Amino acid sequence: MENSHYPSEPASNAIIYLSYSFCLILGLYVAWRAASKSTSEFISGNGTQKAIPLALNFVASSMGCGILTTYPQISTIAGVQGLIVYGISSAAPLMIFAFFGPAIRKACPDGFVLTEWIRQRYGLIPALYVGFLTVANMFLYMVAELSAIQSAIQTLTGMDALPALIVECVFTSVYTCLGGFHTSFFTDNIQGAMAVILLIICSVAMGTQIDIQPDLIAESGYLKASTLGWQLIYILPVCIVTNDCFLSSFWIRTFASRSNKDLMIGCSIATVIVFIFLMLVGSTGLLANWSGLWPAGSDGTDGYMTFFIILLQMPRWVVGFVLVFIVTLSTCTFDSLQSATVSSISNDVFRNRLPLFYIRCLVLLLMAPCIVVALKAPNILQIYLIADLFSAAVVPVLFLGLSKRFWFVTGWEVVIGSLGGLFSVFVFGWIYYQDAHRGAKLLILENGLYTDDWSAFGAFVVAPGFSIVFSLLTISIRLGFNALRHKQPVKGVADCFESCIIGPITRSSTSSYNNLKGPTMEILLAIDDVFRVPIENFLTKYIPVRKEDDKISIEDEDEDRELGKDSGISIANTKVFPPPYK
Repeated sequence: MENSHYPSEPASNAIIYLSYSFCLILGLYVAWRAASKSTSEFISGNGTQKAIPLALNFVASSMGCGILTTYPQISTIAGVQGLIVYGISSAAPLMIFAFFGPAIRKACPDGFVLTEWIRQRYGLIPALYVGFLTVANMFLYMVAELSAIQSAIQTLTGMDALPALIVECVFTSVYTCLGGFHTSFFTDNIQGAMAVILLIICSVAMGTQIDIQPDLIAESGYLKASTLGWQLIYILPVCIVTNDCFLSSFWIRTFASRSNKDLMIGCSIATVIVFIFLMLVGSTGLLANWSGLWPAGSDGTDGYMTFFIILLQMPRWVVGFVLVFIVTLSTCTFDSLQSATVSSISNDVFRNRLPLFYIRCLVLLLMAPCIVVALKAPNILQIYLIADLFSAAVVPVLFLGLSKRFWFVTGWEVVIGSLGGLFSVFVFGWIYYQDAHRGAKLLILENGLYTDDWSAFGAFVVAPGFSIVFSLLTISIRLGFNALRHKQPVKGVADCFESCIIGPITRSSTSSYNNLKGPTMEILLAIDDVFRVPIENFLTKYIPVRKEDDKISIEDEDEDRELGKDSGISIANTKVFPPPYK
Protein backbone atom coordinates (compact mmCIF):
# COMPACT_ATOMS: atom_id res chain seq x y z
CA MET A 1 0.00 0.00 0.00
CA GLU A 2 1.71 3.21 -1.13
CA ASN A 3 0.80 6.80 -0.61
CA SER A 4 0.82 7.38 -4.37
CA HIS A 5 -2.49 5.54 -4.55
CA TYR A 6 -4.23 8.02 -2.26
CA PRO A 7 -6.33 10.80 -3.76
CA SER A 8 -4.78 14.18 -2.98
CA GLU A 9 -5.71 15.73 0.36
CA PRO A 10 -7.77 18.57 -1.18
CA ALA A 11 -9.58 16.07 -3.39
CA SER A 12 -10.22 13.76 -0.43
CA ASN A 13 -11.61 16.60 1.67
CA ALA A 14 -13.83 17.74 -1.18
CA ILE A 15 -15.18 14.22 -1.75
CA ILE A 16 -15.86 13.55 1.92
CA TYR A 17 -17.49 16.81 2.90
CA LEU A 18 -19.46 17.27 -0.31
CA SER A 19 -20.85 13.78 0.25
CA TYR A 20 -21.84 14.68 3.80
CA SER A 21 -23.39 17.92 2.54
CA PHE A 22 -25.42 16.00 -0.03
CA CYS A 23 -26.77 13.73 2.73
CA LEU A 24 -27.61 16.75 4.90
CA ILE A 25 -29.46 18.60 2.12
CA LEU A 26 -31.35 15.45 1.16
CA GLY A 27 -32.28 14.75 4.78
CA LEU A 28 -33.45 18.32 5.38
CA TYR A 29 -35.56 18.25 2.23
CA VAL A 30 -37.27 15.02 3.27
CA ALA A 31 -37.74 16.34 6.82
CA TRP A 32 -39.40 19.46 5.41
CA ARG A 33 -41.67 17.49 3.09
CA ALA A 34 -42.68 14.97 5.75
CA ALA A 35 -42.65 17.13 8.85
CA SER A 36 -43.81 15.04 11.82
CA LYS A 37 -46.62 16.70 13.73
CA SER A 38 -46.88 14.14 16.51
CA THR A 39 -44.58 11.92 18.50
CA SER A 40 -45.99 8.75 16.94
CA GLU A 41 -45.37 10.04 13.41
CA PHE A 42 -41.86 11.09 14.39
CA ILE A 43 -40.74 7.73 15.75
CA SER A 44 -42.67 5.27 13.55
CA GLY A 45 -44.60 4.82 10.32
CA ASN A 46 -46.87 1.82 10.79
CA GLY A 47 -48.60 0.42 7.72
CA THR A 48 -47.18 2.92 5.24
CA GLN A 49 -44.58 1.12 3.09
CA LYS A 50 -44.73 -1.19 0.08
CA ALA A 51 -42.47 -4.14 -0.75
CA ILE A 52 -39.69 -2.51 -2.81
CA PRO A 53 -38.99 0.38 -0.41
CA LEU A 54 -39.04 -2.15 2.42
CA ALA A 55 -36.51 -4.32 0.58
CA LEU A 56 -34.15 -1.38 0.06
CA ASN A 57 -34.54 -0.43 3.71
CA PHE A 58 -33.74 -3.92 4.95
CA VAL A 59 -30.70 -3.96 2.66
CA ALA A 60 -29.55 -0.61 3.99
CA SER A 61 -30.14 -1.56 7.62
CA SER A 62 -28.09 -4.72 7.12
CA MET A 63 -25.04 -3.03 5.63
CA GLY A 64 -22.86 -0.24 6.91
CA CYS A 65 -19.15 0.35 6.55
CA GLY A 66 -18.49 -2.47 8.98
CA ILE A 67 -19.12 -5.06 6.27
CA LEU A 68 -16.07 -3.79 4.37
CA THR A 69 -13.81 -5.06 7.15
CA THR A 70 -15.51 -7.99 8.90
CA TYR A 71 -16.39 -10.09 5.84
CA PRO A 72 -12.98 -9.86 4.11
CA GLN A 73 -11.41 -10.70 7.47
CA ILE A 74 -13.34 -13.93 7.90
CA SER A 75 -12.41 -15.07 4.39
CA THR A 76 -8.70 -14.64 5.25
CA ILE A 77 -9.16 -16.76 8.38
CA ALA A 78 -11.76 -19.43 7.58
CA GLY A 79 -11.53 -19.38 3.79
CA VAL A 80 -14.39 -19.98 1.39
CA GLN A 81 -16.25 -22.15 3.90
CA GLY A 82 -16.27 -19.43 6.54
CA LEU A 83 -17.28 -16.75 4.03
CA ILE A 84 -20.24 -18.74 2.73
CA VAL A 85 -21.42 -19.53 6.26
CA TYR A 86 -21.09 -15.87 7.26
CA GLY A 87 -22.95 -14.70 4.15
CA ILE A 88 -25.86 -17.09 4.62
CA SER A 89 -25.98 -16.45 8.37
CA SER A 90 -26.19 -12.70 7.78
CA ALA A 91 -28.74 -12.71 4.96
CA ALA A 92 -31.14 -15.52 5.93
CA PRO A 93 -32.11 -14.07 9.36
CA LEU A 94 -33.90 -11.23 7.57
CA MET A 95 -36.63 -13.78 6.88
CA ILE A 96 -37.43 -14.08 10.60
CA PHE A 97 -39.13 -10.69 10.30
CA ALA A 98 -41.28 -12.05 7.48
CA PHE A 99 -42.27 -15.10 9.54
CA PHE A 100 -42.47 -13.73 13.09
CA GLY A 101 -43.33 -10.14 12.23
CA PRO A 102 -47.00 -10.80 11.33
CA ALA A 103 -47.59 -12.71 14.58
CA ILE A 104 -46.10 -9.94 16.68
CA ARG A 105 -47.96 -7.23 14.75
CA LYS A 106 -51.20 -9.13 15.25
CA ALA A 107 -50.59 -9.51 18.98
CA CYS A 108 -49.48 -5.88 19.30
CA PRO A 109 -51.07 -3.86 16.44
CA ASP A 110 -50.34 -0.47 17.98
CA GLY A 111 -46.66 -1.16 18.64
CA PHE A 112 -43.67 -0.56 16.41
CA VAL A 113 -40.80 -2.23 18.30
CA LEU A 114 -40.37 -5.66 19.86
CA THR A 115 -40.33 -4.33 23.41
CA GLU A 116 -43.94 -3.16 23.10
CA TRP A 117 -45.01 -6.76 22.51
CA ILE A 118 -42.78 -7.84 25.42
CA ARG A 119 -44.53 -5.33 27.68
CA GLN A 120 -47.95 -6.72 26.75
CA ARG A 121 -46.87 -10.36 26.90
CA TYR A 122 -44.46 -10.42 29.84
CA GLY A 123 -45.00 -7.17 31.74
CA LEU A 124 -43.12 -4.03 32.68
CA ILE A 125 -39.95 -5.44 34.24
CA PRO A 126 -38.98 -7.70 31.29
CA ALA A 127 -39.84 -4.88 28.86
CA LEU A 128 -37.50 -2.48 30.66
CA TYR A 129 -34.82 -5.17 30.87
CA VAL A 130 -34.97 -6.02 27.17
CA GLY A 131 -35.36 -2.33 26.32
CA PHE A 132 -32.10 -1.55 28.10
CA LEU A 133 -30.32 -4.36 26.24
CA THR A 134 -31.82 -3.16 22.94
CA VAL A 135 -30.60 0.41 23.40
CA ALA A 136 -27.18 -0.82 24.53
CA ASN A 137 -27.01 -3.09 21.49
CA MET A 138 -27.80 -0.28 19.07
CA PHE A 139 -25.34 2.01 20.84
CA LEU A 140 -22.64 -0.59 20.18
CA TYR A 141 -23.71 -0.71 16.54
CA MET A 142 -23.40 3.07 16.27
CA VAL A 143 -19.93 2.87 17.82
CA ALA A 144 -18.98 0.11 15.38
CA GLU A 145 -20.23 2.17 12.43
CA LEU A 146 -18.20 5.22 13.45
CA SER A 147 -15.17 3.03 14.04
CA ALA A 148 -15.60 1.49 10.59
CA ILE A 149 -15.90 4.82 8.73
CA GLN A 150 -12.91 6.12 10.68
CA SER A 151 -10.84 3.15 9.51
CA ALA A 152 -12.08 3.52 5.92
CA ILE A 153 -11.28 7.24 5.65
CA GLN A 154 -7.85 6.88 7.23
CA THR A 155 -6.96 3.96 4.97
CA LEU A 156 -8.21 5.47 1.71
CA THR A 157 -6.97 9.03 2.27
CA GLY A 158 -4.22 8.87 4.89
CA MET A 159 -5.93 11.72 6.78
CA ASP A 160 -7.15 12.04 10.35
CA ALA A 161 -10.78 10.89 10.36
CA LEU A 162 -11.92 12.61 13.58
CA PRO A 163 -13.30 15.74 11.82
CA ALA A 164 -15.30 13.50 9.48
CA LEU A 165 -16.78 11.59 12.43
CA ILE A 166 -17.89 14.82 14.07
CA VAL A 167 -19.44 16.09 10.83
CA GLU A 168 -21.31 12.80 10.31
CA CYS A 169 -22.73 12.87 13.83
CA VAL A 170 -23.76 16.53 13.58
CA PHE A 171 -25.33 16.30 10.12
CA THR A 172 -27.29 13.12 10.82
CA SER A 173 -28.45 14.54 14.15
CA VAL A 174 -29.76 17.69 12.47
CA TYR A 175 -31.99 16.05 9.89
CA THR A 176 -32.96 13.14 12.15
CA CYS A 177 -34.05 15.63 14.83
CA LEU A 178 -36.28 17.38 12.29
CA GLY A 179 -37.64 14.46 10.28
CA GLY A 180 -37.52 11.38 12.49
CA PHE A 181 -38.33 7.95 11.08
CA HIS A 182 -39.60 9.10 7.68
CA THR A 183 -36.31 10.84 6.92
CA SER A 184 -34.37 7.75 7.91
CA PHE A 185 -36.61 5.55 5.77
CA PHE A 186 -36.10 7.72 2.69
CA THR A 187 -32.33 7.95 3.09
CA ASP A 188 -32.22 4.16 3.44
CA ASN A 189 -33.85 3.86 0.02
CA ILE A 190 -31.01 5.97 -1.37
CA GLN A 191 -28.47 3.89 0.52
CA GLY A 192 -29.89 0.63 -0.80
CA ALA A 193 -29.72 1.86 -4.39
CA MET A 194 -26.18 3.18 -3.90
CA ALA A 195 -25.07 -0.12 -2.41
CA VAL A 196 -26.07 -1.87 -5.63
CA ILE A 197 -24.16 0.71 -7.71
CA LEU A 198 -21.11 0.35 -5.46
CA LEU A 199 -21.28 -3.41 -5.91
CA ILE A 200 -21.23 -3.10 -9.71
CA ILE A 201 -18.38 -0.56 -9.82
CA CYS A 202 -16.15 -2.49 -7.42
CA SER A 203 -16.81 -5.79 -9.17
CA VAL A 204 -15.91 -4.42 -12.60
CA ALA A 205 -12.86 -2.50 -11.38
CA MET A 206 -11.43 -5.35 -9.34
CA GLY A 207 -12.19 -7.89 -12.03
CA THR A 208 -10.16 -5.93 -14.59
CA GLN A 209 -7.32 -4.71 -12.36
CA ILE A 210 -6.48 -7.69 -10.12
CA ASP A 211 -4.22 -10.46 -11.45
CA ILE A 212 -4.83 -13.81 -9.77
CA GLN A 213 -1.82 -16.14 -9.37
CA PRO A 214 -3.08 -19.75 -9.61
CA ASP A 215 -0.21 -21.20 -7.58
CA LEU A 216 -1.20 -19.03 -4.59
CA ILE A 217 -4.72 -20.49 -4.58
CA ALA A 218 -3.48 -23.95 -3.62
CA GLU A 219 -0.94 -22.58 -1.15
CA SER A 220 -3.52 -20.52 0.73
CA GLY A 221 -5.65 -23.51 1.75
CA TYR A 222 -8.76 -21.32 1.56
CA LEU A 223 -10.66 -23.90 -0.48
CA LYS A 224 -10.38 -26.50 2.29
CA ALA A 225 -12.70 -26.95 5.24
CA SER A 226 -11.41 -26.16 8.71
CA THR A 227 -12.37 -26.73 12.33
CA LEU A 228 -13.22 -23.06 12.68
CA GLY A 229 -15.36 -23.23 9.56
CA TRP A 230 -17.41 -26.05 11.06
CA GLN A 231 -17.73 -24.18 14.36
CA LEU A 232 -19.02 -21.11 12.54
CA ILE A 233 -21.90 -23.13 11.07
CA TYR A 234 -23.39 -23.07 14.57
CA ILE A 235 -21.93 -19.87 16.03
CA LEU A 236 -22.82 -17.37 13.31
CA PRO A 237 -26.52 -18.27 12.88
CA VAL A 238 -27.00 -18.09 16.67
CA CYS A 239 -25.16 -14.76 16.83
CA ILE A 240 -26.92 -13.03 13.98
CA VAL A 241 -30.44 -14.44 14.33
CA THR A 242 -30.69 -13.50 17.99
CA ASN A 243 -28.95 -10.15 17.58
CA ASP A 244 -31.16 -9.06 14.69
CA CYS A 245 -34.10 -9.38 17.07
CA PHE A 246 -32.51 -6.67 19.21
CA LEU A 247 -32.22 -4.16 16.37
CA SER A 248 -35.20 -1.82 16.55
CA SER A 249 -34.38 -0.50 13.07
CA PHE A 250 -35.57 -3.85 11.68
CA TRP A 251 -38.72 -3.98 13.81
CA ILE A 252 -39.74 -0.42 12.95
CA ARG A 253 -39.56 -1.38 9.28
CA THR A 254 -41.45 -4.60 9.94
CA PHE A 255 -44.33 -2.66 11.48
CA ALA A 256 -44.11 -0.09 8.66
CA SER A 257 -45.09 -2.65 5.99
CA ARG A 258 -48.54 -2.16 4.50
CA SER A 259 -49.34 -5.86 4.55
CA ASN A 260 -47.83 -9.23 5.39
CA LYS A 261 -47.40 -9.85 1.66
CA ASP A 262 -45.35 -6.68 1.26
CA LEU A 263 -43.27 -7.72 4.23
CA MET A 264 -42.61 -11.19 2.82
CA ILE A 265 -41.66 -9.85 -0.62
CA GLY A 266 -39.47 -7.12 0.84
CA CYS A 267 -37.60 -9.49 3.15
CA SER A 268 -37.11 -12.05 0.38
CA ILE A 269 -35.64 -9.51 -2.04
CA ALA A 270 -33.42 -8.06 0.68
CA THR A 271 -32.14 -11.51 1.65
CA VAL A 272 -30.95 -12.25 -1.89
CA ILE A 273 -29.33 -8.83 -2.40
CA VAL A 274 -27.59 -8.89 0.97
CA PHE A 275 -26.20 -12.38 0.40
CA ILE A 276 -24.77 -11.49 -3.02
CA PHE A 277 -23.32 -8.22 -1.75
CA LEU A 278 -21.69 -9.76 1.31
CA MET A 279 -20.19 -12.61 -0.67
CA LEU A 280 -18.61 -10.25 -3.18
CA VAL A 281 -17.28 -7.91 -0.49
CA GLY A 282 -15.92 -10.82 1.53
CA SER A 283 -14.21 -12.33 -1.51
CA THR A 284 -11.78 -9.40 -1.55
CA GLY A 285 -9.96 -11.14 1.30
CA LEU A 286 -9.42 -14.16 -0.92
CA LEU A 287 -8.44 -12.01 -3.92
CA ALA A 288 -5.91 -10.05 -1.88
CA ASN A 289 -4.15 -13.26 -0.92
CA TRP A 290 -4.40 -14.98 -4.29
CA SER A 291 -3.03 -11.91 -6.08
CA GLY A 292 -0.07 -11.58 -3.71
CA LEU A 293 -1.19 -8.20 -2.33
CA TRP A 294 -1.72 -9.66 1.12
CA PRO A 295 0.98 -12.06 2.35
CA ALA A 296 0.28 -15.77 2.17
CA GLY A 297 0.51 -17.59 5.47
CA SER A 298 -0.56 -14.56 7.50
CA ASP A 299 -2.51 -15.34 10.66
CA GLY A 300 -5.40 -13.17 9.49
CA THR A 301 -5.21 -10.60 12.27
CA ASP A 302 -4.96 -7.76 9.75
CA GLY A 303 -7.18 -9.38 7.16
CA TYR A 304 -9.87 -6.78 7.86
CA MET A 305 -7.90 -4.32 5.69
CA THR A 306 -7.86 -6.45 2.54
CA PHE A 307 -10.80 -4.68 0.87
CA PHE A 308 -8.95 -1.37 1.10
CA ILE A 309 -5.64 -2.97 0.08
CA ILE A 310 -7.24 -4.07 -3.18
CA LEU A 311 -9.11 -0.81 -3.64
CA LEU A 312 -5.89 1.20 -3.42
CA GLN A 313 -4.58 -0.71 -6.44
CA MET A 314 -7.35 0.83 -8.52
CA PRO A 315 -7.07 4.17 -10.38
CA ARG A 316 -7.56 7.19 -8.15
CA TRP A 317 -10.91 8.06 -9.71
CA VAL A 318 -12.21 4.63 -8.63
CA VAL A 319 -10.95 5.22 -5.08
CA GLY A 320 -12.62 8.63 -5.03
CA PHE A 321 -15.85 7.24 -6.43
CA VAL A 322 -15.95 4.44 -3.86
CA LEU A 323 -15.18 6.95 -1.10
CA VAL A 324 -18.37 8.83 -2.00
CA PHE A 325 -20.42 5.68 -1.64
CA ILE A 326 -18.72 4.62 1.59
CA VAL A 327 -19.44 7.99 3.22
CA THR A 328 -23.05 7.88 2.03
CA LEU A 329 -23.53 4.28 3.19
CA SER A 330 -22.18 5.11 6.63
CA THR A 331 -24.32 8.23 6.96
CA CYS A 332 -27.54 6.45 6.05
CA THR A 333 -26.78 3.51 8.33
CA PHE A 334 -25.92 5.82 11.20
CA ASP A 335 -29.12 7.87 10.90
CA SER A 336 -31.17 4.65 10.92
CA LEU A 337 -29.51 3.57 14.16
CA GLN A 338 -30.04 7.04 15.61
CA SER A 339 -33.72 7.04 14.74
CA ALA A 340 -34.27 3.51 16.03
CA THR A 341 -32.43 4.19 19.29
CA VAL A 342 -34.45 7.30 20.04
CA SER A 343 -37.69 5.50 19.13
CA SER A 344 -36.82 2.71 21.55
CA ILE A 345 -35.99 5.10 24.39
CA SER A 346 -39.16 7.09 23.78
CA ASN A 347 -41.35 3.98 23.73
CA ASP A 348 -39.71 1.82 26.39
CA VAL A 349 -38.88 4.46 29.00
CA PHE A 350 -41.28 7.34 28.43
CA ARG A 351 -44.22 5.45 26.84
CA ASN A 352 -44.22 7.94 23.93
CA ARG A 353 -45.38 10.76 26.22
CA LEU A 354 -42.20 12.79 25.90
CA PRO A 355 -42.60 15.99 23.83
CA LEU A 356 -40.84 16.07 20.46
CA PHE A 357 -38.38 18.71 21.67
CA TYR A 358 -36.97 16.39 24.31
CA ILE A 359 -36.86 13.45 21.91
CA ARG A 360 -34.76 15.57 19.57
CA CYS A 361 -32.48 16.46 22.46
CA LEU A 362 -31.99 12.74 23.08
CA VAL A 363 -30.61 12.40 19.55
CA LEU A 364 -27.98 15.04 20.26
CA LEU A 365 -27.02 13.63 23.65
CA LEU A 366 -26.18 10.24 22.14
CA MET A 367 -23.48 11.58 19.84
CA ALA A 368 -20.69 12.61 22.19
CA PRO A 369 -20.31 9.21 23.90
CA CYS A 370 -20.52 7.47 20.51
CA ILE A 371 -17.55 9.43 19.16
CA VAL A 372 -15.47 8.97 22.31
CA VAL A 373 -16.05 5.21 22.47
CA ALA A 374 -15.51 4.80 18.70
CA LEU A 375 -12.08 6.42 18.93
CA LYS A 376 -11.09 3.98 21.68
CA ALA A 377 -12.95 0.97 20.30
CA PRO A 378 -11.14 -2.35 19.80
CA ASN A 379 -11.67 -4.57 16.77
CA ILE A 380 -15.10 -3.88 15.24
CA LEU A 381 -15.97 -7.56 15.20
CA GLN A 382 -15.47 -7.81 18.96
CA ILE A 383 -18.05 -5.05 19.47
CA TYR A 384 -20.58 -7.07 17.50
CA LEU A 385 -19.71 -10.26 19.39
CA ILE A 386 -20.39 -8.72 22.81
CA ALA A 387 -23.88 -7.74 21.65
CA ASP A 388 -24.37 -11.17 20.05
CA LEU A 389 -23.58 -13.08 23.25
CA PHE A 390 -26.05 -11.08 25.33
CA SER A 391 -28.81 -11.46 22.75
CA ALA A 392 -28.14 -15.21 22.48
CA ALA A 393 -28.94 -15.53 26.19
CA VAL A 394 -32.19 -13.53 26.03
CA VAL A 395 -33.98 -14.29 22.76
CA PRO A 396 -34.57 -18.09 23.06
CA VAL A 397 -36.71 -17.77 26.19
CA LEU A 398 -38.29 -14.55 24.97
CA PHE A 399 -39.67 -16.06 21.77
CA LEU A 400 -41.25 -18.99 23.58
CA GLY A 401 -44.02 -16.52 24.36
CA LEU A 402 -45.08 -16.48 20.72
CA SER A 403 -46.36 -20.04 21.05
CA LYS A 404 -49.62 -20.84 22.78
CA ARG A 405 -48.00 -24.01 24.10
CA PHE A 406 -45.81 -21.87 26.37
CA TRP A 407 -48.54 -19.64 27.75
CA PHE A 408 -47.19 -20.31 31.25
CA VAL A 409 -43.82 -18.63 30.61
CA THR A 410 -43.69 -15.30 32.45
CA GLY A 411 -41.34 -12.36 32.59
CA TRP A 412 -39.38 -13.90 35.44
CA GLU A 413 -38.29 -16.75 33.22
CA VAL A 414 -37.06 -14.21 30.65
CA VAL A 415 -35.02 -12.19 33.14
CA ILE A 416 -33.71 -15.00 35.35
CA GLY A 417 -33.13 -17.31 32.39
CA SER A 418 -31.04 -14.79 30.46
CA LEU A 419 -28.98 -13.78 33.50
CA GLY A 420 -28.47 -17.44 34.28
CA GLY A 421 -27.27 -18.05 30.73
CA LEU A 422 -24.68 -15.27 31.01
CA PHE A 423 -23.57 -16.51 34.43
CA SER A 424 -23.15 -19.97 32.92
CA VAL A 425 -20.80 -18.53 30.29
CA PHE A 426 -18.61 -17.22 33.11
CA VAL A 427 -18.68 -20.62 34.84
CA PHE A 428 -17.87 -22.38 31.56
CA GLY A 429 -14.92 -20.06 30.96
CA TRP A 430 -13.70 -20.58 34.52
CA ILE A 431 -13.78 -24.36 34.08
CA TYR A 432 -12.39 -24.29 30.54
CA TYR A 433 -9.44 -22.01 31.32
CA GLN A 434 -9.06 -23.06 34.97
CA ASP A 435 -8.99 -19.33 35.69
CA ALA A 436 -11.90 -17.20 36.96
CA HIS A 437 -10.42 -14.00 35.53
CA ARG A 438 -10.21 -15.45 32.02
CA GLY A 439 -13.68 -16.89 32.50
CA ALA A 440 -15.01 -13.39 33.15
CA LYS A 441 -13.23 -12.10 30.04
CA LEU A 442 -15.07 -14.71 27.99
CA LEU A 443 -18.22 -12.61 28.55
CA ILE A 444 -16.67 -9.91 26.35
CA LEU A 445 -14.99 -12.48 24.06
CA GLU A 446 -11.64 -10.80 24.52
CA ASN A 447 -9.91 -13.39 22.34
CA GLY A 448 -12.40 -12.82 19.55
CA LEU A 449 -14.32 -15.37 17.54
CA TYR A 450 -11.50 -16.78 15.44
CA THR A 451 -9.50 -18.68 18.04
CA ASP A 452 -7.74 -22.03 17.91
CA ASP A 453 -9.72 -23.37 20.87
CA TRP A 454 -13.38 -24.07 21.61
CA SER A 455 -13.99 -21.19 24.01
CA ALA A 456 -16.10 -19.02 21.67
CA PHE A 457 -18.06 -22.04 20.45
CA GLY A 458 -18.71 -23.11 24.04
CA ALA A 459 -19.85 -19.63 25.04
CA PHE A 460 -22.50 -19.55 22.30
CA VAL A 461 -23.69 -23.05 23.21
CA VAL A 462 -23.87 -22.34 26.93
CA ALA A 463 -25.58 -18.91 26.72
CA PRO A 464 -28.83 -19.99 24.98
CA GLY A 465 -28.80 -23.54 26.34
CA PHE A 466 -28.50 -22.64 30.00
CA SER A 467 -30.90 -19.73 29.66
CA ILE A 468 -33.54 -22.37 28.89
CA VAL A 469 -32.32 -24.50 31.81
CA PHE A 470 -32.54 -21.60 34.27
CA SER A 471 -36.00 -20.74 32.95
CA LEU A 472 -37.21 -24.28 33.60
CA LEU A 473 -35.71 -24.15 37.08
CA THR A 474 -37.51 -20.87 37.73
CA ILE A 475 -40.83 -22.37 36.67
CA SER A 476 -40.25 -25.43 38.85
CA ILE A 477 -39.34 -23.35 41.90
CA ARG A 478 -42.39 -21.10 41.51
CA LEU A 479 -44.71 -24.05 40.98
CA GLY A 480 -43.30 -26.05 43.87
CA PHE A 481 -43.22 -23.13 46.27
CA ASN A 482 -46.80 -22.12 45.60
CA ALA A 483 -48.07 -25.69 45.78
CA LEU A 484 -46.51 -26.05 49.22
CA ARG A 485 -47.72 -22.63 50.28
CA HIS A 486 -51.36 -23.34 49.50
CA LYS A 487 -51.19 -26.73 51.11
CA GLN A 488 -50.15 -25.16 54.41
CA PRO A 489 -50.26 -21.34 54.34
CA VAL A 490 -47.40 -19.63 56.15
CA LYS A 491 -46.65 -16.05 57.06
CA GLY A 492 -43.60 -13.85 56.93
CA VAL A 493 -40.94 -15.01 54.47
CA ALA A 494 -43.40 -16.83 52.21
CA ASP A 495 -45.71 -13.85 51.88
CA CYS A 496 -42.72 -11.59 51.24
CA PHE A 497 -41.44 -13.99 48.58
CA GLU A 498 -44.81 -14.01 46.87
CA SER A 499 -45.24 -10.23 46.86
CA CYS A 500 -41.70 -9.50 45.66
CA ILE A 501 -40.99 -12.38 43.29
CA ILE A 502 -44.13 -14.12 42.17
CA GLY A 503 -46.25 -11.03 41.62
CA PRO A 504 -49.88 -10.24 42.27
CA ILE A 505 -52.38 -13.08 42.46
CA THR A 506 -54.92 -12.99 39.70
CA ARG A 507 -58.03 -15.06 40.38
CA SER A 508 -61.18 -15.27 38.36
CA SER A 509 -64.52 -16.45 39.62
CA THR A 510 -64.54 -20.14 40.51
CA SER A 511 -68.26 -20.32 41.23
CA SER A 512 -68.79 -22.74 38.36
CA TYR A 513 -66.36 -25.21 39.92
CA ASN A 514 -67.71 -25.45 43.44
CA ASN A 515 -67.75 -29.23 43.10
CA LEU A 516 -63.94 -29.20 43.10
CA LYS A 517 -62.84 -29.50 46.72
CA GLY A 518 -59.79 -30.38 48.77
CA PRO A 519 -56.44 -31.15 47.10
CA THR A 520 -57.80 -30.61 43.59
CA MET A 521 -58.75 -27.03 44.29
CA GLU A 522 -55.50 -26.46 46.20
CA ILE A 523 -53.47 -27.52 43.17
CA LEU A 524 -55.53 -25.35 40.85
CA LEU A 525 -55.13 -22.37 43.15
CA ALA A 526 -51.39 -22.99 43.13
CA ILE A 527 -51.40 -23.04 39.33
CA ASP A 528 -53.44 -19.84 39.37
CA ASP A 529 -50.89 -18.09 41.60
CA VAL A 530 -47.80 -19.37 39.78
CA PHE A 531 -48.81 -18.54 36.25
CA ARG A 532 -51.16 -15.65 37.01
CA VAL A 533 -53.69 -17.31 34.69
CA PRO A 534 -57.40 -17.38 35.59
CA ILE A 535 -58.38 -20.86 36.80
CA GLU A 536 -61.50 -20.63 34.68
CA ASN A 537 -59.41 -20.46 31.51
CA PHE A 538 -57.10 -23.23 32.65
CA LEU A 539 -59.97 -25.58 33.45
CA THR A 540 -61.78 -24.85 30.21
CA LYS A 541 -58.64 -25.51 28.19
CA TYR A 542 -57.47 -28.68 29.90
CA ILE A 543 -60.53 -30.11 31.71
CA PRO A 544 -63.78 -30.97 29.87
CA VAL A 545 -65.98 -28.83 32.14
CA ARG A 546 -68.18 -26.10 30.70
CA LYS A 547 -70.31 -23.42 32.29
CA GLU A 548 -74.05 -23.84 31.78
CA ASP A 549 -74.50 -20.25 30.70
CA ASP A 550 -71.54 -20.32 28.31
CA LYS A 551 -73.08 -19.66 24.90
CA ILE A 552 -69.89 -20.12 22.90
CA SER A 553 -69.64 -23.52 21.26
CA ILE A 554 -66.54 -25.45 20.35
CA GLU A 555 -67.39 -24.89 16.69
CA ASP A 556 -67.54 -21.13 17.30
CA GLU A 557 -64.11 -21.25 18.90
CA ASP A 558 -62.66 -23.19 15.96
CA GLU A 559 -64.15 -20.71 13.51
CA ASP A 560 -62.80 -17.84 15.61
CA ARG A 561 -59.33 -19.33 15.48
CA GLU A 562 -59.53 -19.85 11.71
CA LEU A 563 -60.37 -16.20 11.29
CA GLY A 564 -57.33 -15.36 13.37
CA LYS A 565 -59.28 -13.42 15.98
CA ASP A 566 -57.84 -14.94 19.15
CA SER A 567 -54.27 -13.87 19.79
CA GLY A 568 -53.92 -16.20 22.79
CA ILE A 569 -55.53 -19.31 24.22
CA SER A 570 -59.04 -17.99 24.70
CA ILE A 571 -62.44 -18.96 25.95
CA ALA A 572 -65.37 -16.58 25.87
CA ASN A 573 -63.04 -13.90 24.48
CA THR A 574 -60.80 -14.15 27.58
CA LYS A 575 -57.05 -14.28 26.91
CA VAL A 576 -54.95 -16.75 28.82
CA PHE A 577 -51.82 -14.63 28.46
CA PRO A 578 -51.08 -13.22 31.92
CA PRO A 579 -51.69 -9.52 32.48
CA PRO A 580 -48.64 -7.26 32.68
CA TYR A 581 -47.08 -6.46 36.02
CA LYS A 582 -48.43 -3.23 37.45
